[in-house]
Amino acid sequence: MKKNMKKRLIRALAAASLGGLLMAGPVMGAEQAASTALEQNQNVQASLTKEAGKKADEKRQEIISEAVSALQETFNALKALEAGKKEEALKALANATGKLELVVARDPKLAFAPVDVSMTTFDVLATAQDVTMARKEVMRLLKEGNLPAARELLNSLRSEVVVSVAAIPLATYPDAIKAVTPLIDQGKVEEAKAALEAALSTLVVTRHVIPLPLLRVDEALVIAEVLAEKKDRDEKENQALENALDAAVEQLKLAEALGYGTHADYEVLQDQIREIREKVSGGKSGTGFFEKLKQSLLELKADIFGSKEEQKPKAADEKKGTTEK
Repeated sequence: MKKNMKKRLIRALAAASLGGLLMAGPVMGAEQAASTALEQNQNVQASLTKEAGKKADEKRQEIISEAVSALQETFNALKALEAGKKEEALKALANATGKLELVVARDPKLAFAPVDVSMTTFDVLATAQDVTMARKEVMRLLKEGNLPAARELLNSLRSEVVVSVAAIPLATYPDAIKAVTPLIDQGKVEEAKAALEAALSTLVVTRHVIPLPLLRVDEALVIAEVLAEKKDRDEKENQALENALDAAVEQLKLAEALGYGTHADYEVLQDQIREIREKVSGGKSGTGFFEKLKQSLLELKADIFGSKEEQKPKAADEKKGTTEK
C-alpha cells in the first residue's frame, strides 16, 4: 500500500466522531466542542452496543437447550475415550442421541439446531471518501497481483457487528454420532475419536451482519426528529437539526461505500432525507416527517441482517400520519 494512503486512513480513524458531526456547531469554542463531541460520542457508542446486543439476544433465544446438551455430551464422549473410559463414552453418546431425537421430535422440519451465539465488533471510523480511496487502492493491488496486501486492506473496510450462530446440522450429525457406538464396541477407539472429531467439525456457523453506520443514522434521526417536531425553534436548534441530518447523510454515504446494500437502496434514503429538509426549512415543524425514512431503514437493516420477521408499524404510528405546522 502507498504510504500516503496509510497515513490518510490512520488520520481518518483517529479523527472521525459522530458526536462532533452532531454537536460541534459553529457557535461553540474548540474546547467546548471537543468536550461535547466526546461525551455525545460515548453516549452514541453505548447506544450502538445496546442495539447490537438486542440482536444477539434475539438469536440467543433461539438456542435449543437439548441441542446444547447433546453437543456437550459429544465432548464428554470424546474426553472419556481419550481417558480410556469406553463405558462412559457409550453412555455420553446415548445421552447425546436421546437429546437430538427429542429436538427432531419437537420440530421435524428443523434443519439446524442453534447451540451458541457470539458477537464481534469491527469498526473503521472513516469517511465515505476515505473508503472509496481505499477501494481503489484494493483494485490497484489486485491488478498488481499483490493479494496479501489487498486482502489486508479490504478486511479493514468493515464497520459492523457480526452475530455468529453455531448450530448442529440435524440431517447428518445424529447419524454420525450413532455410527461411533459400533466402533467403540469393536475396540476401534482411535477411529471412534476421529469420527467424533469429524462430527464436531460439521457444526454450521451462520453470520448475521449489523452495519454500524446504519445504527448511527438511527441515532442521528432520533435527535433530528425531536427537533423537527419542536415549534418555534431558535437559531441554535435549527443548526442542530441541520447537523443531525448532515450526520445521517454522511453515515449513509459511508454505509454505501462499505457495500451494505445497493446504490438504489441509498438513493431512496437520501431522497427521503431531502424531503424532510424541505418540510423543516424556514423553521417549519411537524410530526410524521420521519416515518417513511425509518421504515426504509428498518427494512434495509433487516435484509442485511438476514431477519425475516415481519416489521409492522405500531397502531399509534398508523393513526399519526403527517402534519405540518
